[in-house]
Amino acid sequence: MIYPRAKSINRVTATDLVNVLCFCVPAQHYSHLGRDKSKTPRNSERPSGSSRHRRKPDPFVTRVKEVEDPDEALSLFHEYRRMGFRHDYPSYSALVYKLARSRRFEAVEEILSGIEENDVRCRESLFIALIRHYGKVHLVDEAVRLFQNMTSFNCTRTLQSFNTILNVLVENDKLLDAAELLQRSYKMGFRPNSVSFNVIIKGWLEKGEWETACQVFDEMLEKQVQPTVVTYNSLVGFLCRKGDVERAMGLLEDMTHKGKYPNASTYALLMEGLCFLGKYEEAKKLMFDMEYRGCKPGPVNFGVLMSDLGKRGETDKAKELLKEMKRRKCKPDVVSYNILVNYLCKESKPAEAYKLLVEMQIEGREPNAATYRMMLDGFCKVEDFEGGLKVFNAMLTGKHCPTADTYCRLVEGLLRGGNTDDACFVVEEMERRKIGVELESWEVLARRACGADGGAMELLTELSL
Repeated sequence: MIYPRAKSINRVTATDLVNVLCFCVPAQHYSHLGRDKSKTPRNSERPSGSSRHRRKPDPFVTRVKEVEDPDEALSLFHEYRRMGFRHDYPSYSALVYKLARSRRFEAVEEILSGIEENDVRCRESLFIALIRHYGKVHLVDEAVRLFQNMTSFNCTRTLQSFNTILNVLVENDKLLDAAELLQRSYKMGFRPNSVSFNVIIKGWLEKGEWETACQVFDEMLEKQVQPTVVTYNSLVGFLCRKGDVERAMGLLEDMTHKGKYPNASTYALLMEGLCFLGKYEEAKKLMFDMEYRGCKPGPVNFGVLMSDLGKRGETDKAKELLKEMKRRKCKPDVVSYNILVNYLCKESKPAEAYKLLVEMQIEGREPNAATYRMMLDGFCKVEDFEGGLKVFNAMLTGKHCPTADTYCRLVEGLLRGGNTDDACFVVEEMERRKIGVELESWEVLARRACGADGGAMELLTELSL
C-alpha cells in the first residue's frame, strides 16, 4: 500500500516505488517490473538451481548453513528433531551462529536452554562468539551473564573468554566494571596476560586518561607481564593524536631498549602525528628511514602520506606515491586504493577513480563495499548517472549494496535524464533487498516519475484509499 503524507510514517519500502513507477511510466519502460517472479532477475546473484530446493537429503549442519532466513533455519532444526534426528554440538552451534548473526537473541536463549537440558558439551569458541555478538548490540548484561554461566554448559572458561568479556565491557563504556573484573581475575582463577592489560589501557586512553593508563602500565610491569608492541602502539598513538610527537619518539626508543621492536603500525602512528603538525616531509623521511631500523614500510605507511596529500588536494602527488609504492615492491591493498578513490571523488573526478577500480581488479585486489559506495556517490555528485549505473552494476556483481540515499539519488538522476528503463531496474533491485526510503525522498521520486503537474500527490492519495 502507498501512504499519503497524512499517514504517520517515516519510511516507505521500495515496493511502493515500484507501484508508483508502474502507474506513472509507459508500459514499455517497466516490462521487467511486472515480470514473472519465478524468472531470474537481471543481474541476479542467485544461482539457477537454489540449494534450498535440492531434493537429496543433506545433513542438518549443511542444510542450516545454506538457508539465509533464520526462521527457516529454526524450523529446520525442529523438523529434524521431529524426524528423530539427535542434535549434537555441531548442530546446535551452527544454528546458534546463524541466529546470533541475525540478532535473534530470544531464539538463541531458547536453543541454549535446549543445550543445557540435553547436557551437550560445548566449546568455548561458541560462547566467545556469542559474547561478542551481545556486545555489538549493547546487551552487556546478557554477555556478562553468559560468561558467568559458561560452566553450566560443560564448558571450561579460559583467559580467552575472560579477555573477550573485558573487551565487551570497555567497548560499551563499562570501563570501571572492566577494571574491577581485572582486579578480581586472580581470585577467579585467571592470570591476566598482555591482552588483558592492553584492553584496559586502551579504554583509559580513549577516555583521555593518560595518567590512569600509565598506572595500569606500571601494574602490568609489577605483575611481570611483558608489554607488547600493541601496548606501546596504544601509548604512542595517544601522544601523537595530542600532538606530542617528541614524547612519542621517546617511547619508541624505550621499547627498542626493552627488546620490543616497533612494527609498521608504530611508525604509521608517528607519521600521522607529524602530518597532524604539518610536517609531511619529516613523516615521509621517517617512512624511508624505518627500513634502516629493520622495519619494511607497508601499505599503512604509504596510506598515511597519501591521506595527508589527499586532504590538501594534492591527489596527483598521491597517485605518484602509489606508483612509488609499487616500485618498492610494496603491494597496495584495498585501503590504499580507497584513499585515492575517496579524494578523487571529493574533487569531482569519479572517472579517474573508476580507472583505479579497473587497475586494482587487474592486479587482483577485490574492491569492497566502501570502494563502490564512494565511487557511486562521486558519479552522482557530478550528475553522471550513466557512469553511476555502470558502477551500480559492478557493485551488484560483487554482491555489495548502496545506501538508501544513494539509491534515491541514482533513480532520481536517471528519471531526470529520461532513462526510465534503468531507473526501474534500480528500483527493482531496491525492492529485492527490501531497502526502506525516507518519505521525503520517496515523494521526490514519485514526482519525478509522474511529472511536475501534481499528479504524484493525487496518485498517492488515491492508492492509499
